[in-house]
Amino acid sequence: MNLFAKKRAVPQSYQPPLDAPEIIELFSRLTLHHQAALLRLISRNLIIELDGDQHMGFEFDYSVDGATVTMRPLTEEPEA
Repeated sequence: MNLFAKKRAVPQSYQPPLDAPEIIELFSRLTLHHQAALLRLISRNLIIELDGDQHMGFEFDYSVDGATVTMRPLTEEPEA
């Protein structure tokens, strides 16, 4: 018996996926700031169509505004 052996964690990709009730329970514990951060991650895979134009989700800024998460187009700063 080795008292100093550390139990290695199973990598995330090998763990079974969460079921719907587990996801809903996890989401219910998130703050709006957590939700905005998740939207930033998810937005990498989004294409948003506005007035016939296509925009990638990462072209927007997600921020907490009062009791909602607001999505605004990123404004590019002028080069110095």
